[in-house]
Amino acid sequence: MAARHLDLLSLYDRNQEATLYVGNVDMQVDEELLWELFIQAGVVKNIHIPRDKVTGQHQGYGFVEFETEDDADYAVRILNFVKLYNKPLRLNKASRDKENIEVGANLFIGNVDEEVDEKLLHDTFSAFGNVLLTKIVRDIDSAGRNAYAFVSYDSFEASDAALAAMNGQFLCNKPIHVSYAYKKDTKGERHGSAAERLIAANRPADATSQTGTSQYGSQMPTPMAYPSPIAMPTQGVPVAPAVGVPHLSQDVPFLHNMQQNVYQPGVVHPSMLPQANVGSLPMSMPPLPGAATLPTIPQNMPPPPPIYKSV
Repeated sequence: MAARHLDLLSLYDRNQEATLYVGNVDMQVDEELLWELFIQAGVVKNIHIPRDKVTGQHQGYGFVEFETEDDADYAVRILNFVKLYNKPLRLNKASRDKENIEVGANLFIGNVDEEVDEKLLHDTFSAFGNVLLTKIVRDIDSAGRNAYAFVSYDSFEASDAALAAMNGQFLCNKPIHVSYAYKKDTKGERHGSAAERLIAANRPADATSQTGTSQYGSQMPTPMAYPSPIAMPTQGVPVAPAVGVPHLSQDVPFLHNMQQNVYQPGVVHPSMLPQANVGSLPMSMPPLPGAATLPTIPQNMPPPPPIYKSV
């Protein structure tokens, strides 16, 4: 009883910002295997897999607490969709509120090819925005050949763009059919209604994610506003690669826009030096009072006579 009390107490004492929810865990996976996997991303403080009181089997999910929040974010980026016993793990920050995910930007994808997995589905649709959830449902009777999927975004702008671009396109060997998914417990009502869009437009800016990281690790760049009182050179200024963010190339548009405000230690640009407050000087100085003036040279002066040397 005391051990159970300590276990429940540790759940409340856990650092939620440094804790990951690990879903889609195979029944053969235990705490030791999760430890060996996640220790590669950072220092692991605690691993908890809820188990059934009677059978002792876990429920297919667990929690991994890291020493720091940065380690948890790094684990999401490198270990998401890693397969254990042929099942891809689904990683998510434990501090996220499930209510914040449901904004209604949910798409239905029909005629999904059997070669499409959730990672390919996520990578394909993340080109249009921040993907919060992907799920593939396969028909057991057809040996997985007939399948459909769901993709949820954090905004209707992203789901509208994906619907317009991907409907009818080939994914692997089949053309997919993209539409807004039907709502649960409704009679034929789809997501994407005007009421849902109005509610989503009035949501707080940080409602969908507290960390800027989607459920499957797609990192959304957040452009930062920098004051620009000094005009910095745009040529010859290298952009330092992002540290700790894998696969973040220098071709990201907002990184190029920030080149104008890049500060280089030890380099003094001429525009940063103090400038003397000197007005515009005239091209010629006026003559001094009382001084003799030189005669002006006529514009059309004839050439000088030739010089003859005496023999």
